[in-house]
Amino acid sequence: MDKVLNFGRAWISPVFRPTALKVSLVVGSVLFAVNHGAAVITGEMSIERWVSAAVTFLVPYTVSVHGQFVAKSRQEANDSVS
Repeated sequence: MDKVLNFGRAWISPVFRPTALKVSLVVGSVLFAVNHGAAVITGEMSIERWVSAAVTFLVPYTVSVHGQFVAKSRQEANDSVS
């Protein structure tokens, strides 16, 4: 349970945020265009689609934070062993 709480803190951490935001902007934009681009162009975006579009940006943000968090945790573990 402690790891889940630590990841929750990492998700909002200013240490991981800049990289995660950049990843989210780039990857999320590509995913948004692929998944919702036609609906935007044709004016068919519903509330549900906009919610889905928001999640489209949250997923790469979360994956980026997770990768950074795991890398930092492993580095700290290796540093404590050395």
